[in-house]
Amino acid sequence: MPVHTSESSQDHRGRGVGLGLALASALAFGGSGVAAKPLIEAGLDPLHVVWLRVAGAALLMAPVAVRHRALLRSRPALLAGFGLLAVAGVQACYFAAISRIPVGVALLVEYLAPALVLGWVRFVQRRPVTRAAALGVVLAVGGLACVVEVWSGLRFDALGLLLALGAACCQVGYFVLSDQGSDAGDQAPDPLGVIAYGLLVGTAVLTVVARPWSMDWSVLARTADMDGTPVAAGLLLGWIVLVTTVLAYVTGVLSVRRLSPQVAGVVACLEAVVATVLAWVLLGEHLSAPQIAGGAVVLVGAFIAQSSAPARGAAEPAAGGGEKELSARGTAA
Repeated sequence: MPVHTSESSQDHRGRGVGLGLALASALAFGGSGVAAKPLIEAGLDPLHVVWLRVAGAALLMAPVAVRHRALLRSRPALLAGFGLLAVAGVQACYFAAISRIPVGVALLVEYLAPALVLGWVRFVQRRPVTRAAALGVVLAVGGLACVVEVWSGLRFDALGLLLALGAACCQVGYFVLSDQGSDAGDQAPDPLGVIAYGLLVGTAVLTVVARPWSMDWSVLARTADMDGTPVAAGLLLGWIVLVTTVLAYVTGVLSVRRLSPQVAGVVACLEAVVATVLAWVLLGEHLSAPQIAGGAVVLVGAFIAQSSAPARGAAEPAAGGGEKELSARGTAA
C-alpha cells in the first residue's frame, strides 16, 4: 500500500505542476493583445504583427532547433503539423476572421476548441469522457460568451465564422500535437525541439501570407500609445516575442504533456479572461458586470475539468486526464 500512496502523491504533484504550467501559458498568451493593439494602432498591419511575433520567436529558438535536428528525420510530420496548425493556422485564421466578424464572436468560436478536443477523444479515439469534464467545457464556453459579450455585435458572415472555426480546429491541433509521443517514454520527441521547428515552419508559411517586405519598419523605431502612455514599440515587440510566444508555447506544450489535451484545453480558456483583465488595467477597456460574472464561470469550469482527473492507475474515462491517460493514449500526428 505505501507504493500505491507514493504513486498517487506523485501523480497529484504532476497534475499540480501541469496545472501551473497551463495557467502560466494562459497568462502569457493572454498578454499578447494588450501589447499588439498599440502596435497595430501605431500603423502596423495585424498580420505583420503576427509575422514579427512568430519570426522573432523562431530566431530565438533556432539554437534549440539545431540541437534537436534529429527530429527532422524522426518526426517530420509532427513538426510540419505543429507549424501549420499550432502556429501559422491559429494566427492566420483568427486574424482573417476578425476582419469579417466581431472580435468577440471570433474569440468565442475559437475557444470552442476544448469542446472539439472532447469530440476528438470521444468520436475519433473512441474513448469515453467524464461528465465532469464535459460540464467543465460547457461552463467555460458559456462563461466565455459573457466575457466577450458575444451578444453586443453578432452579425452573420458565413466566411468569417468559417475562418473562426478554422482557428478553433487549428487550436485542437495544437493540443493534440502537443501531446504527441507522450506514450513513448524516453523516445518521446523533445517538446522544445517541436516548438522550435514549429515556429520555423510557421514563419515560412506566414511570410507568404503576411508579405513582411511591405511592412512599415519605421514604426518599430517609434513609440506606441498605451492608454495615453507612450511605450517604445521595440519593448512591446520584445514582450510579444519573449513572453506571449516563446514562454507561452513552452509552458503550454509542457502542460499538455502533464495533463491531457482536453484538460489543458479547458484551462487555456482562461486566456480570454486574462486578456480582458489586462485590457481593463493597461488599455482602459473596462469590464462590465456580465464579463466579470463570465470570468468567474470560466474559472469554475476550468477547475471542474481539471479536478476530474483520476489518480494514476484509476480506471476512469479518458477525459479525466492524468499521466496514466497520457501514456495509454495514442494520438495522431
